[in-house]
Amino acid sequence: MSLEFGATIPFVNHLGFTLELYEAGESRLHYAPQPEHCNSFGVAHGGALMTFMDVTMVMAARSSGSSDTGLITIEMKTTFMRPASVSSKGEPLVGKGKLLHRTRNMAFVEATIHDAEGQLCATANGTFKFVPQAQPV
Repeated sequence: MSLEFGATIPFVNHLGFTLELYEAGESRLHYAPQPEHCNSFGVAHGGALMTFMDVTMVMAARSSGSSDTGLITIEMKTTFMRPASVSSKGEPLVGKGKLLHRTRNMAFVEATIHDAEGQLCATANGTFKFVPQAQPV
């Protein structure tokens, strides 16, 4: 079951992320990288994976409070452990986000990406600022 992101994010729609869990400071998303999302080695491009973790962290932070605010990334540190790709059975990558601490204006969050075999592929930590929700253009 895929949930809604609460905002229209064209880049996220293009990449095909789906939101599977959104509650109490935690999130879980799925991502099946397409060939055009891969690098020259045929695995998910690091930039696509960083976007995946960025969105995973934002959703974990947003799930902790009011849905009428958005978040902007202040900083993000990423570590890549192994190549991330969709399994031969077509099972997606899994991103998990966890809110570590929240103030009135800031959120401190972590994310992980696991492949279909459960292997840890990448981690990230980020700091985000709560802002009024963007209005549709």
